[in-house]
Amino acid sequence: MTRVALVPGCLALLPEYASLDDPVEELRAACLAAVAWLGEEVRVVAGAQGTRVASALLAAVGSAPVSGAEAAYLIVGNGSARRSEKAPGHLDPRAAEFDEMLGRSLATPDADALGGLDRALAAELWADVDPIAVSADLLRGVDTVAIDYDADPYGVRYWVARWAPRA
Repeated sequence: MTRVALVPGCLALLPEYASLDDPVEELRAACLAAVAWLGEEVRVVAGAQGTRVASALLAAVGSAPVSGAEAAYLIVGNGSARRSEKAPGHLDPRAAEFDEMLGRSLATPDADALGGLDRALAAELWADVDPIAVSADLLRGVDTVAIDYDADPYGVRYWVARWAPRA
């Protein structure tokens, strides 16, 4: 197993959305640190929006996406976007429970739970979990877990996490 990191596909992380007052300063710092920790050769697992975010973060730290077998992995996904009345998807009472289960599974990590995520419910909650679910097996044999960011600014649940193999 190689190093694996998770960052959210938050569009506010893209350079074209930068402003003098960074609305996601703490999230950006955690993402950049996690991406830099992966090293220079990184394989990206993401949807279209997540690929844009990953490319921007990789460029910011001087890395690039590759397809090599020895590459580290950058997974781009996030929890529900329906955690509050002001969230993009408005409040859904199921969001908190879904995100709690997802957060526990990321922190453990529980590859079986992540691989078996309810994708239909995730879609209803506007959660981008497909990259997480398809990458779950990467987390088998993990020795070190670091959750660098865990919050829901603007009603969307974001995590920045890093997993390393046993020595």
